[in-house]
Amino acid sequence: MGILSFIGAVVVFFWVLGLIFSIGGGLIHILLVIAAIVFIVDIISKKRIR
Repeated sequence: MGILSFIGAVVVFFWVLGLIFSIGGGLIHILLVIAAIVFIVDIISKKRIR
């Protein structure tokens, strides 16, 4: 697991926790966007290496 995948997984984990416990407000959605960007960058970087 690459570092970007790990960071993305951690962000998604905290986002889900925030949704479950209704904490964080708008910050949760920002974390979701960051996680999506991290996964997209990770996928693009893996395709360039191969």
